Order: sequence, then structure tokens, then C-alpha cells
Amino acid sequence: MSEVFGVNPGDAGAVTLLVVVVLLILTGRLVPRKTHEDALADRDNWRQAFLESEAARKVEHEQTGELLEMAKLGGHILTALPHPGHADEEEVNAGDRMGQAPRTRM
Repeated sequence: MSEVFGVNPGDAGAVTLLVVVVLLILTGRLVPRKTHEDALADRDNWRQAFLESEAARKVEHEQTGELLEMAKLGGHILTALPHPGHADEEEVNAGDRMGQAPRTRM
């Protein structure tokens, strides 16, 4: 037989093999099947949650782009409206109203 760590497994007793197995478990190199399956299931759950999150983020990104375009349009419309108190045209006098004759003082 071949040697493992300089010891022939045939020469090692049951206690030595038990110590090696316990050391492997304590160092995390040997885990129970149930623990391994739970870790794989947890990994799959996280992967699925990540994929769903990325899909939602993509939809949100697209909607944000559309909202920004609408906000830009609204900004352009608001800047095109005349500003009160900053009229570029001449002021309208009371006598300039349509359908009214100018008032004369007597």
C-alpha cells in the first residue's frame, strides 16, 4: 500500500484513522452530505435572487431613462413659457383693451 503522510494506512490503528477523520471535519475539509446539500441549495437561492434583482434593476433603469426624457421635455416647455414680470413685449395700458374706448378725464 502507499503511504499517507508518511504512515502506511495498514499499520495505523482504528484510533489513528478516527483522529484523522475528526481533524478533517474540524478543519472543514470533510463535511457531512446534508451540510453540503444545504450549502448548494443556499447558493442556488442566492443566485436566483440575484437574477431577479438584476432583471428588476434593468426594468428600473429603462423606466428611469424614459422619465428623464419626459422631465427634459417638461423643462423645455417650462422655459419656453413667458415669465411673469419679465415681459419682452410692450406693456399694455388700460386704454389699449379691446372693445373699450380710452377714458378721458373731465
